[in-house]
Amino acid sequence: MEPQSPQDTQRSPTWTDDFGTPAGAGRAGAWAAVGAPALVLGASYVGFGAFVHQSGLTFFQGVASSITGWALPGQIALIEIFAAGGSLLAAAIAVGLANARLMPMVVTLMPILREGEAAPSPRLIHYLSAHFIALTGWAIAMQRCPDMTPGQRLPFFLGFTLVIWFSTLFCTALGFYLVEILPPTVTLGLVFLNPLYFMLLFTIDIVRRDRRWALLIGVVLGPVLHMITPEWGLLITGLGGGTLAFLITQYDRRRGKS
Repeated sequence: MEPQSPQDTQRSPTWTDDFGTPAGAGRAGAWAAVGAPALVLGASYVGFGAFVHQSGLTFFQGVASSITGWALPGQIALIEIFAAGGSLLAAAIAVGLANARLMPMVVTLMPILREGEAAPSPRLIHYLSAHFIALTGWAIAMQRCPDMTPGQRLPFFLGFTLVIWFSTLFCTALGFYLVEILPPTVTLGLVFLNPLYFMLLFTIDIVRRDRRWALLIGVVLGPVLHMITPEWGLLITGLGGGTLAFLITQYDRRRGKS
């Protein structure tokens, strides 16, 4: 057997997470979701279910929004517009703008989930998987899936996201029927519990140099730009801060190679 060249060695990654089989990876993903991810996201959807009831919409409308448009900011925008008597076109535009942030998540995560597959062409399972790419599942998958055996990444992701998806459906219904028990302040607090969890989740990425810049720049620019222009501060922070972090990372890589 001939020794491998340095180039061959570089092309042979070492996978640190191997669950044995795709089914094992799916079970591992489901177990990873049981606990903080399902509880925190579920608590936010309890608040959302109560918000649906308070807005005068029906139980089925609230649950249908969780089934089809599974992203809390877009769902809240949808409920607010319908409750205010807005048109279907206005609701579609608002939800589209609120959920535009999901497109970069799909673009960055799907190639990782599909890596190593025998049939790289689009399949129905890929379109269904893209539906479940929201912030919680995306953040966990981006942290863990690159270190997994390629064929086990998609099962792990689906196991994880299906558990938290079902938990949000149940909690939407629960919040709808507990609206008389939950004070409005508690309902609002539950909705904002999820962003706080995301902030804690992203702190794990500080150890990664390429993501550290994006987090630090966002922390600094976000509050400053919000005070200057509340309407555009978040958008400018995302586009400008993310671009700046990318350029800094590229400069660091070039300097390291030289």
